[in-house]
Amino acid sequence: MTLVAAYVERRWKSPDGLDLFARDYAPGPGVARPPIIAIHGLTRNSADFGALAPFLAQSGRRVLAVDVRGRGLSDRASDPMTYRPDVYAKDMLALMDQAAIDRAVFVGTSMGGLITMALTALKPRAVVAAILNDIGPEVAPDGLARIASYSGQPVEIGSWADAAAYAKRINGVAFPHYSDADWDGFARRIFRQQPDGEIGLDYDPDISVPIRAAGAKALVPNLWPMFRRLAKTKPTLLVRGGESDLLSLAIAEKMKKAAPAMAYVEVPGVGHAPMLDEAEAKAAIFEFLADVD
Repeated sequence: MTLVAAYVERRWKSPDGLDLFARDYAPGPGVARPPIIAIHGLTRNSADFGALAPFLAQSGRRVLAVDVRGRGLSDRASDPMTYRPDVYAKDMLALMDQAAIDRAVFVGTSMGGLITMALTALKPRAVVAAILNDIGPEVAPDGLARIASYSGQPVEIGSWADAAAYAKRINGVAFPHYSDADWDGFARRIFRQQPDGEIGLDYDPDISVPIRAAGAKALVPNLWPMFRRLAKTKPTLLVRGGESDLLSLAIAEKMKKAAPAMAYVEVPGVGHAPMLDEAEAKAAIFEFLADVD
């Protein structure tokens, strides 16, 4: 079943003055519960939660799906060196402050999970619980290399068919079961058509500047202390794509060993990263959230 829910376009200001955007889904009827802030991956935007967010909102939770700075309808930064998880985390705290949210559940896909870990270190009380989607305190080099190979790289797109072909080329390994219609829908989430008709990727190519500046060794930082602090003090669910090349099974097993109370689900036949609309992911998320207040 597909559920379509309206959202309000919310704007907020970052600490350094950027105008940032979120889709704000009102909660369904029932007892008010802590809201959800959903944070996308490196080159993506709030549209990635277009299928999941309405179901979460219907369950009685307000959902804010954000466009991280430099993506979607959020401003692009004049200083590309601010495209870092610690800065993004401060942007999320600014959103909470301006939206009068004291505590929230965080759903973080890939980079969104890194932001969640950084935010927990900055202000632990702000995080009620966390859902980490195909990301951990370390990542597999092969997956990182694949993502780095296309992030921030120019691409010429002449039509929506070209956009769908590009989406399939860089993400086909993650979604081998997708149909042509699925890839067209995917393309319309990651590309934006300008008033002049030009179709372009919906993010600032300079998001890759800090990654290039840091060098290869810095691509795999040690975030284990942050992860342990999160998973040992907050209810945490780890979602892993069964075919993920970024969150290997070995890393997931290390995470489970480090945090035995952490909930875990694997989505079969999907790579990095699950869209969270898969039956296995949705069931695990709703079971996890049932006990989170």
